[in-house]
Amino acid sequence: MTTRRDQCNLPPILRKLLVAAILVLHDDALIQNSPPVAEALSSSSPSSPINHFNRRQAIQQQSAAVATFGAGLILPSHVVAETTAAAISPIATLSDGSKFPLVSFGLQIYDDSTAYKLTLTALECGYRNFFASVLAGNQKGFAKAIKDSGVPRNDIYICGSVVSNRVAGLEAAKKETTKGWKRNMEAFGAGNIDYLDQIMLDYPGPDCDSIRGQWQAFEDMYQQGLTKSLSVSNFSPTQLDCVLQSARVAKPVVNQLPYSVAYHPGNAIAENQMRGILVQAWAPLGGSLGGRFSSTMKGTCAKIGKKYDKSFAQVALRWIIQTGGSFTTQSKKKEHFAENLDIFDFELTAEEMQTLSSLVG
Repeated sequence: MTTRRDQCNLPPILRKLLVAAILVLHDDALIQNSPPVAEALSSSSPSSPINHFNRRQAIQQQSAAVATFGAGLILPSHVVAETTAAAISPIATLSDGSKFPLVSFGLQIYDDSTAYKLTLTALECGYRNFFASVLAGNQKGFAKAIKDSGVPRNDIYICGSVVSNRVAGLEAAKKETTKGWKRNMEAFGAGNIDYLDQIMLDYPGPDCDSIRGQWQAFEDMYQQGLTKSLSVSNFSPTQLDCVLQSARVAKPVVNQLPYSVAYHPGNAIAENQMRGILVQAWAPLGGSLGGRFSSTMKGTCAKIGKKYDKSFAQVALRWIIQTGGSFTTQSKKKEHFAENLDIFDFELTAEEMQTLSSLVG
């Protein structure tokens, strides 16, 4: 029986055959998300702490942590070959019809050389969804790895990002956001990447007019065929509505939020689902705001994991998936890349889900 770790070490030709087979099997699979069992991050006010949280600072402070940002998915072979209790497909169909692997590799803040090496490792282990944030400062290294990997561009889901939230006013925000997505395309051009699968508006502007300006710039990019989908990050329900009420040609399909067993106030999953938006956790194993995993949280996840022969991290990530979310994570260790993908061959019980959901008071 082939395991996730085994797949990282398969000969290239066998690995390619395995990848191809699984992609075919799951290409048309719709995500069957369970109803949210947990409270999730939410803010109905534009003044939410999320809007002012400095993610770059957070990444720098916890760059050695197990998880934080974005990437893709290939199941272990035994999950494909055998019927399991886990009913959730690893590939979601977003509201615009695009296919989106629920597990993403997100590049942290390190140099282009490190980004290059880690991207190749992620691809080798089966990741096909990548969040290459402008905040990380290594989009060129990532792009060069994609070019040199030999993996067909059509098999890879690439998301870039724009930060333009410090500019106020519709026209000023539109201008700044346009500059942002053009910088993305220039950086990705280092790997001959001439379109993105998704571009993410990282943080909303200070008011609704500014948000509308940001979104108009994104829609211009969309209409030029430079991106297939549009998304946002750290948007409250009120801010999402600013976009939805003014969107002319495309609506956001993903909202990236700090969300984990350790931090899930409010009702983010439900609020986003009712707007046709998938939540993607950008701090799935803690580290955002007050969301660091305590020893009790880790211990509870680990105890549940023994039943399934899974680690505490795999249980915590599976909880996110079963609440109806997705996640983007990072690592510098090959075994962790493999481990974070290997969460689709088991299913937490309702009681276990409730136990995990109640760890935050």
